Amino acid sequence: MLSTSHVLLRKASDAFLSHRSVIQPRAFPAIWVQFSKLSTSAGVAVHDLPDIDLDRLEKQRNIGISAHIDSGKTTLTERILFYTGRIRQIHEVKGKDGVGAKMDSMDLEREKGITIASAATHATWDGNTINIIDTPGHVDFTIEVERALRVLDGAILVLCGVSGVQSQSLTVDRQMKRYGVPRVTFINKLDRAGSDPWRVIEQVEKKLGLRAAAIHVPIGLESDLKGIVDIISQEAIYFDGPNGETLRREAIPPELVELVAARRKYLIETLADVDETLGDKYLMEEHITDDDVHEAIRRATLQKIFSPVMMGSALKNTGVQTLLDGIIKYLPNPAERENYALERVTRDDSSDIVEEKKKLLSSHSTEPLVSLAFKLEESRFGQLTYLRVYQGTLRKGDLVVNTRTKKKVKVPRLVRMHSNEMEEIQEALSGDICAMFGLECASGDTFVSASDSKPLSMESLFVPDSVMSLAVAPKKKDAGSNNFTKALNRFTREDPTFRVHMDPESKQTIISGMGELHLQIYVERMLREYNVDLEVGAPRVNYRETVQRRANFNYTHKKQSGGAGQFAALEGYIEPTEDGVSVEFKNGLIGNNVPPGFLPAIEKGFREALEEGSLTGHRVQGVRMVVQDGKTHPVDSNELSFRMASIQGFRQAFMRAKAGVLEPIMKVEVEIPTEYQGTIMGGLSKRRGIIVNSSAHSEYGSVVAEVPLKMMFGYSTELRSMTQGKGEYSMEYLQHRILPDPDELMSDYKEKKAAGRK
Repeated sequence: MLSTSHVLLRKASDAFLSHRSVIQPRAFPAIWVQFSKLSTSAGVAVHDLPDIDLDRLEKQRNIGISAHIDSGKTTLTERILFYTGRIRQIHEVKGKDGVGAKMDSMDLEREKGITIASAATHATWDGNTINIIDTPGHVDFTIEVERALRVLDGAILVLCGVSGVQSQSLTVDRQMKRYGVPRVTFINKLDRAGSDPWRVIEQVEKKLGLRAAAIHVPIGLESDLKGIVDIISQEAIYFDGPNGETLRREAIPPELVELVAARRKYLIETLADVDETLGDKYLMEEHITDDDVHEAIRRATLQKIFSPVMMGSALKNTGVQTLLDGIIKYLPNPAERENYALERVTRDDSSDIVEEKKKLLSSHSTEPLVSLAFKLEESRFGQLTYLRVYQGTLRKGDLVVNTRTKKKVKVPRLVRMHSNEMEEIQEALSGDICAMFGLECASGDTFVSASDSKPLSMESLFVPDSVMSLAVAPKKKDAGSNNFTKALNRFTREDPTFRVHMDPESKQTIISGMGELHLQIYVERMLREYNVDLEVGAPRVNYRETVQRRANFNYTHKKQSGGAGQFAALEGYIEPTEDGVSVEFKNGLIGNNVPPGFLPAIEKGFREALEEGSLTGHRVQGVRMVVQDGKTHPVDSNELSFRMASIQGFRQAFMRAKAGVLEPIMKVEVEIPTEYQGTIMGGLSKRRGIIVNSSAHSEYGSVVAEVPLKMMFGYSTELRSMTQGKGEYSMEYLQHRILPDPDELMSDYKEKKAAGRK
């Protein structure tokens, strides 16, 4: 016989089941909490009952729009917002009408026609909620793409129909793979001269190593672009009206019937290779329906082994609505992504050793809260913190804990962002992206429920090293110093790739970043937002030092000045590490000539010596230090002595180990009309560039080269003059390589050291 609790539970279950399409946890969170408690007390697991989160999450997508610079991301986002009813009028990126694209809210973005900071918004399409983050394309702002992809469930990779897969496309692809983000591909700008979508799809497969196939065929190309053909439904789609808002579906034009049939066959064959279910049907020669194809695309896309390719032109209002349909059909909802947090656990064999263990997060809104702060922004109301809620519910007024600082804070205000506009909300459920005011935190901090006895923390972001530096100082020392400090503190908090330090010898403030444009933007923002006009020194390249062979050291540190002195002797060697980047300290001691208690001090000395190399004063990388023996004194040996012995022993061996200077090498991709290709290759060679690849197609060509960063200063001006303003380039950090002639750098460092001693 059933208990009263079981009877009530069954009735509640039936009620929820019959109203799943109506009842939402956002509207009735208290009911669902009670329902969960009732199920537990009745001995029935919550996951065995109808999950009211499921309906909500099935109709939600969190996506990012990523691409190489000038591929049309922001233009595409503007059309998406228009067709979903979020904006009433379309504006162009460069803001010629004085308004500019909705997602480029910063004046600098509208003036330069580029996206500098990622912007979040949300829209509704066919009953589904889509949270969108528009990201920059320029490599200097790659951290914006990095942190957006860290919290998103799916992405749109936008490729130019003319240029295809470019350098930043490769970077974005690596970022998507790093965070396991499934993507759909949209080939944009098919209205441009020289566009060729089939060449672009070949590049996706060859350069990105990803199986891809078209689900659209364009009706015409370049100036003749009229619409697209849906390969799966086999119908032509035209985009009528002043802004392409009216879709007209007709039979496939006769001249395209053969091409569409061939592309459909290729699509099914490709899917049969990557999807077992469709592959079985294909091999058994069973009839394959449209639904079979859609389901196979979704399965393969979620497994990140395939990307469906859609086509159009955002500027000409073609193919955007079909892209929106593809987002809903093929990209995952938040419940379909596996997200993990780190849990601190005590090892069974030791109560003193604590390890971090991965724990799979649930998408239930009733579980304990786990949310990640992935972006910070200064607003007129204070710090605005962008959050992704992975598990549980974040409510206004709730007590939450920052797992890094262990501080409890109360959520003062929650908002949902629409570019620079805000909409007040009372709560954010699992899977949501929101923002909150009034909390001091850092990018990458995790917020959990204050009541959670085992707080979890999310893995942090990957932050690349800076490659360029500038010496800056306010022109008006007294009036501008306060605002100068405020600006630096804000920008370093908001952007992990923007770093600030004080040069100990020159006493100059040094700002470091990802490139020339990155630092120029911050200098300009200080003037506009903080009224601080800066004196800017010449750009400085972040060189490194390294060793190229093994060398021994045998150093004794002695100091006697009455009473207890200092004594420490160390023997060992240094050698290059395998990857040429990492640094490593290794204990090779046998016996007790050096007590183990001094090892931390020895390692500290080694890492201190790495901070300033002996050749040019730059940081040392790619070296391993192995300590094999040493001597101590019963009275004079201490941690300071061994730290100093480690520093000097390292420096002794460093010069014997064929020390060298490393310079940053950039991968440079130049897009130009083919007539200028030879001139550009010659210009890059003069800048010590190594031409890696060059290609030409139709009217445009590209040149890929590896060029030292120092030689790229002022290249944008030279490129404009050589190509009559028709060329554009992008560059990204590749690696540090040995500088063939470091004499000038070494002599400058010696002069600087000598001047400091005077």
